[in-house]
Amino acid sequence: MMPGINPKQMKAAMRKMGMKMDEIENVEKVVVYTPSGNYVFENAQVVGVTMQGQTSYQLTGDMHFEEAAVVIPDSDVELVAGQTSVSPEKAREALEECKGDIAEAILKLTAV
Repeated sequence: MMPGINPKQMKAAMRKMGMKMDEIENVEKVVVYTPSGNYVFENAQVVGVTMQGQTSYQLTGDMHFEEAAVVIPDSDVELVAGQTSVSPEKAREALEECKGDIAEAILKLTAV
């Protein structure tokens, strides 16, 4: 809400303008999934604002970002292991460190 404005008066004014606010109760966590990772909101507060038949949601909370896990195909592991003469375990480890970048993993394993 806006500072210095009585929340009851604010709700009444919004109602007069055809706006309605509803808080979703007891929200603990909200996760927004994206291809690059997830936005995680802990201790979240979610308020739905309905105006002209459309509802928008306002989200507040303690947010942190979790990067998406990289899926490394076995064929990439075999390729890197074959090109660098290392074990598949070492090749997978290098690929994970390089976030799946084959060329970077090969350079990492062959650098002296």
